[in-house]
Amino acid sequence: MYEQIAANKRKTILLLLVAVVLLGAVGYAIGIMYGTGPGGLVVAVVIALLLQLGAYSYGDRLVLASARAREVSLEEQPRLHNIVEGLAIAAGVPKPRVWVVPEQAPNAFATGRDPEHSHVAVTQGLLDIMDRVELEGVIGHEMSHVLDRDILYGTIVATVIGAIVLISEFFMRAWWWGGIGGRRRDSQNGGGIELALFAIGLVLVVLAPLFGQLIQLAVSRNREYLADAQGAMLTRYPPGLISALEKIRDAPHAMRSANNATAHLWLDQPSRVPGQETGRMERLFSTHPPIDERIKRLREM
Repeated sequence: MYEQIAANKRKTILLLLVAVVLLGAVGYAIGIMYGTGPGGLVVAVVIALLLQLGAYSYGDRLVLASARAREVSLEEQPRLHNIVEGLAIAAGVPKPRVWVVPEQAPNAFATGRDPEHSHVAVTQGLLDIMDRVELEGVIGHEMSHVLDRDILYGTIVATVIGAIVLISEFFMRAWWWGGIGGRRRDSQNGGGIELALFAIGLVLVVLAPLFGQLIQLAVSRNREYLADAQGAMLTRYPPGLISALEKIRDAPHAMRSANNATAHLWLDQPSRVPGQETGRMERLFSTHPPIDERIKRLREM
């Protein structure tokens, strides 16, 4: 179990480094096209930092609002509050604020910039079908996200990828309207090395958003495996989370308010259609690993 957790952490760090390198490569490539060299890299880093600051400060509010979550009191949901408080004590973190999402599809998510400003939200459908042991498994999974500061990982990755997409989109629009491309080609006068660098940079800028999206999805899937393992350690009872995942897999309801921007935060892929098999391409562009694979790994713990 500990080896699996350590391996997942190493993979996440590696993917984060790859995302940062990709951002730098895009910025530098655009700098070459503009003829400013490292100037493009500086601009890319500044944009990424500004986006990250905004997401870090206001991201949790936007996530909760987009899910239409409602904060519930101890009197309204005593069982849920009791489980959240117990697992927060076990994890050694402050008790997160507790929210309920008006959805019949069973699902849950955690958000917040750190354990001191964290939130745990579950759907009404999850509360309706889970017994106490299963609900503890789900909350243990989400508490692991809080404990590991996964919202911070998600913020870093999302803002780096967002900066890549934003910069690439700006450059392609300028290229399309004949701004930088025509001037750069005229200044090169057919120089072989310069022209080759320009071509490489253009290909990188065009493909970077796709590569970035794949990195972001890989980070998300890896963090889900890690949260499953750590959540099972937190509750000391993997069968609870296994049973919860089986019920989520077999539930007949689909999420009505699925949002691609926040899909990676949920316990299960919110856009998943109940009863449909996941194809290879869908797995590649999914924010979550297949539930059956997650159950298999938990049973091997």
